[in-house]
Amino acid sequence: MSMAPLPPDGWRNQVLCEDALSGLARLPDGVVDLLIADPPYGLGKDYGNDSDKMASGEYLDWMARWIDLALPKLKPNGSLYIFLTWRYSPEVFVMLKQRMIMLNEIIWDRRVPSMGGGTRKYSSVHDTIGFFARAKDHYFDLDAVRIPYDAQTKKARSRSIFVGAKWLEFGYNPKDVWSVSRLHREHRERADHPTQKPLAIIERMIKASCPPGGLVLDPFMGSGTTAVAARLLGRDFAGFELNPAYCELIVQRLAALQATEADNTRLSGLNV
Repeated sequence: MSMAPLPPDGWRNQVLCEDALSGLARLPDGVVDLLIADPPYGLGKDYGNDSDKMASGEYLDWMARWIDLALPKLKPNGSLYIFLTWRYSPEVFVMLKQRMIMLNEIIWDRRVPSMGGGTRKYSSVHDTIGFFARAKDHYFDLDAVRIPYDAQTKKARSRSIFVGAKWLEFGYNPKDVWSVSRLHREHRERADHPTQKPLAIIERMIKASCPPGGLVLDPFMGSGTTAVAARLLGRDFAGFELNPAYCELIVQRLAALQATEADNTRLSGLNV
């Protein structure tokens, strides 16, 4: 396993097919604006390897190891979003709160249909997302993620005291419950990955917490949604993926995105 530093221009916007622990150790410190982490949840899922088949203590030790390696990569005003489930979020949040400022516990309502489930407990239909920052002056662009009010709401706030109010004109701050459908098998975004995250969620994180032209780090790239979202939004990405099949999937998704952008540019030129 090579531990030599990554070449200065050999890791930006590249799919690095290696273990996160070795990759993070070779990445320079203090260069990342936003870290989006979607590690294995400790549920025993099949990612083409045994990465999600650790016992509880081993899993938490592994989480602590990659977190120790990843956090120094952030800039002083950088931020972190981490996907978890209720099983381990309390322990992982404690790890992170010792090193960062916890800003939100976000609940992702996956809009799971009301069917099936266990008979001795309530059905789990959400993921937990922790939002952390290194400092109080962390980058956060609220205007980029405001949710517009509908015409009826604007009309109801027509009194003079509301005229010109920014929150009314541009929309409200997203709440800490995000209701976004999971990617079912027929969804147009769906790739061959068991825990693929929707673009809508990752795009909101990047718009709010990474400046234009900034760098997003994803230690567990999976299907590559973070990389795709970053390129769509004019940001750079860096990241690692252990499974060669998923590395190829990410390359294919990025190539398709580039081809679409080239087609759009060509059509735009024809319409001038």
